[in-house]
Amino acid sequence: MDNYKIEGSPKTPSITFDLGTGVLEIKGRSIPENSIEFYKPLVDSLDKYSSSSKPATTVNVQLEYFNTSSSKCILDVFKKLESIHKGGSAVTINWHYEEDDEDMLEAGEDYQAIINVPFKMVMVNE
Repeated sequence: MDNYKIEGSPKTPSITFDLGTGVLEIKGRSIPENSIEFYKPLVDSLDKYSSSSKPATTVNVQLEYFNTSSSKCILDVFKKLESIHKGGSAVTINWHYEEDDEDMLEAGEDYQAIINVPFKMVMVNE
């Protein structure tokens, strides 16, 4: 299985998924023209990973901003991670937010309420 990597742009986050270590990182802004198209390869990659996941999977999400259509796709990614978690890999989602960004903290808390995976709220000082 190959690692999954997308370079970020002003409208899309950078995504790196090291299948060897089970570490997924999503960073930047998520306002792509077509969110479903943008996130589908990641969801497919998680599907493949789920059949041979590592004992622990770590997800680091550090988004500055995301639009409504991205939020649905991010939820789809988290639902895949939830099924990986149920399958026996200890998934942890680290949701990074800036100290003064209440909206991003609330978004993380909303996901935390929906998804049955351990969430850690990580405040970052920029």
